[in-house]
Amino acid sequence: MAKVLTLDDVNVDGKTVLLRVDINSPLDPATKAFLDDTRIRAILPTIQRLVRAKVIILAHQSRPGKDDFTSTLGHARELGRLLGRQVKWVDDIHGPKAMKAIEALEPGHLLMLNNVRMDEEETSVKDVAAMAETRFVQRLASVADLFVNDAFACAHRATPSIIGFTGLLPCVAGELMGNEIRKLDHALETPERPCLAVLGGVKVDDSIQVADNMLRNGIADALWPTGGVANLLLDLAGYDIGEPNRAFLKKELDKNWAVTIKKAKTLIEDYGSKIHLPVDLAANIEGNRVDIPLSDFPIEAPFWDIGITSVFHLSAAIRSAGTIILNGPSGVFENPDFALGTIEMLNACAESDGYAVMGGGHTATLVAQRGLADKMGHVSTGGGACLDYIAGRPLPAVVSLEQSAVAFGIDISTAETEA
Repeated sequence: MAKVLTLDDVNVDGKTVLLRVDINSPLDPATKAFLDDTRIRAILPTIQRLVRAKVIILAHQSRPGKDDFTSTLGHARELGRLLGRQVKWVDDIHGPKAMKAIEALEPGHLLMLNNVRMDEEETSVKDVAAMAETRFVQRLASVADLFVNDAFACAHRATPSIIGFTGLLPCVAGELMGNEIRKLDHALETPERPCLAVLGGVKVDDSIQVADNMLRNGIADALWPTGGVANLLLDLAGYDIGEPNRAFLKKELDKNWAVTIKKAKTLIEDYGSKIHLPVDLAANIEGNRVDIPLSDFPIEAPFWDIGITSVFHLSAAIRSAGTIILNGPSGVFENPDFALGTIEMLNACAESDGYAVMGGGHTATLVAQRGLADKMGHVSTGGGACLDYIAGRPLPAVVSLEQSAVAFGIDISTAETEA
């Protein structure tokens, strides 16, 4: 279980707090208006915990070169609207204008700096040790008493704004970060049985790593693959999925093809009895959905969903599970004819009495769009971060929080540290 310090372990009253959040949001291409404010709403509990502090908010929007790479002025306004209080904004990150704005802060004030990815050091410095020496980190650390990391969706990134303050300031988890760790740890370490891993989408290499970790460490009792994950495992199990589907997988996996194939083959050899492959797939034949049983393979058409019989089997398994860890759609859900598998497995999770954990990214968006979030055990705000965590890969942000506790002489073995 990850052991990190939280806001319960520090006194923030009157302190100057650097708060790193991930409020990277989908924007309207023309107007830059927010299409979804889920991530901004997710940080409100942490902001409320800091009402007596001077808060400097570090955030990003998209990345250089993308159409939605903009300033954080709109984010400051949207956050202020949701809070019902002013969020000041400065067109600077750690230069004279930012320093002057920080100096003018009073307890209870909120100041958002500009998009941290507009700073060259944030995007170019890759050496972990060098991050603490950047001007970005040194200048901001010099005016702050505490660093609060609430950016779980960025927890798998090693950048100055995420891990650069580790040895310079006490670093603690915000409410969102702590909640993510708590909820994921609950599902991974003390799952109610049976525990199902339902993994799909096109990030097949990540999903195979997740499946390997969950089966090899006894976390999951069964793997139900969907989407590209199912296609790959079916092919390796001896079912010819056809060249169009094989070519698509090779293109998506690219340089990770060989290592993913090797790990997937080992997974089938070691845990074949726990892997529940689809019994049919839905092919896109001239724009129409055609459900094809495995006995009719190969079909030289792209598979865009699991078949209707497989949907029935998966839904029944989910409804009788104690824990469900689900990530990724079961097919091309954007097309209504091929959304059946994705919709039905999400409905089954919502109707199940089990503890359902939804991965971030597309999965979280779909859950929100269908109004099912309140019926799930946990909906993660992090796509890549959530996948890395359940794959057993260390998250730089979490490692940083643990290291900071040790660096500042706090005994994390006895403190209130289990986020």
